[in-house]
Amino acid sequence: MRLPIPRVRRRTGVLLAATMLITGGAVFATSPAASARCADVDVVVARGTGEPGPLGIIVGDPVFAALQRRLTGVTVTSHAVDYPANTSPTSPTEGNRALVNHVTGQAQSCPDQRFVLVGYSQGANVVGNSLGTSSAGAAVGGPVVATIPTAVQPRVAAVLVFGYPLRKLGRGIEGTFAARTLDICADRDVVCDRWGTSVLAHLGYGDDAGRAATFAAARI
Repeated sequence: MRLPIPRVRRRTGVLLAATMLITGGAVFATSPAASARCADVDVVVARGTGEPGPLGIIVGDPVFAALQRRLTGVTVTSHAVDYPANTSPTSPTEGNRALVNHVTGQAQSCPDQRFVLVGYSQGANVVGNSLGTSSAGAAVGGPVVATIPTAVQPRVAAVLVFGYPLRKLGRGIEGTFAARTLDICADRDVVCDRWGTSVLAHLGYGDDAGRAATFAAARI
């Protein structure tokens, strides 16, 4: 499901993160690493290029907070994918491996755990690659080097991607995960809109946190 958002929103405090990408340059636990914990749901977040914050201040933090408000009667943990999130050509590859390793390990340790995958900007490339959709050729993208095992895939309840650079090439998450994916690209976003030129449009996805959390919560 792909929803264009027809308004430009401002987040001037994190302009550097977007510039780096564009130039190529319930009971809740909010721990960014949840490896030993068997919560009902693990929210796995791949932040954008240079994005600060425990999960990423533009997308990850507000989306997780919104999920906290919507999910009741279940336990939830969060995990920040451990990767450079910089403009190195190997950064998305490292993120791809790290995300798959985390989900695979959690699935083995916690047989009943389900997952919500969240990716912003370069992090959306990381998420897509981990689901088998290559981001090679996209801004700060790369080939698929690891995928979530087939046996674990049904436990991915929802996929939330924002400002996905692969959209610039007219592509998105494909296959079995497409129906579980909310792909939000703001109108005129320079990173994901094919005709977009606005950096500021790329910084406003916190406004879509509630919409994304509602989509994910309905699938858990």
